Amino acid sequence: MAGTSRQTRRGLLIILSSPSGAGKTTLARRLQTWDDGIEFSVSATTRPPRKGEKHAREYFFYKREDFEAMIAHGAMLEHAEVFGNLYGSPLDPVDRAVRDGKDVLFDVDWQGGQQIRNSALGKHVLSVFLLPPSINELERRLVSRQQDVREVIEKRMAESRDEISHWPEYDYVLVNDDLDQTEQKLKIIITAERMRLSQQPSLVEIVRALNKEFEDQK
Repeated sequence: MAGTSRQTRRGLLIILSSPSGAGKTTLARRLQTWDDGIEFSVSATTRPPRKGEKHAREYFFYKREDFEAMIAHGAMLEHAEVFGNLYGSPLDPVDRAVRDGKDVLFDVDWQGGQQIRNSALGKHVLSVFLLPPSINELERRLVSRQQDVREVIEKRMAESRDEISHWPEYDYVLVNDDLDQTEQKLKIIITAERMRLSQQPSLVEIVRALNKEFEDQK
């Protein structure tokens, strides 16, 4: 496993955003394979569970009134309404992971990322935006996935322009023209960000010990 000791650092909230087809889902999976200290954020929703889905595995399933109460009490890092159902990221499991030195990975759009950055855990955020090398290549990737009908692809392409316009709001922006190279760049960024002063509370005690040694030498 890559990374530093979980006992000596705080976890990161890693936000990966991109237009559909730019590669964030594949890269998110690769990051979890690289380091089992990276957990994927389990979202909450008010939609009913589908066959085979379990509470706290695919989603946290809540009644609408309970979800709205969590929003009112600040228990959601981010939330949005999609096709009549509420979706969001519960605060408590993320907070516990951060304190345990585990990184939490979020696959959210720019609005979700903005809410997380403005949350109580904002100082632990590392945000990365993935750009496609070209719009033609973005469309080619969406078509080659063979997951959507043409109408859905056209809708995703239309939405991509607005999504891309928010690239300056992120800490890092990577052009995903080569998946393997982009993966390596992400690993370098995460490794470096884990060393931020805000992520290493144990440094305070280390510096105190060093200063005590200075005093003892007098």
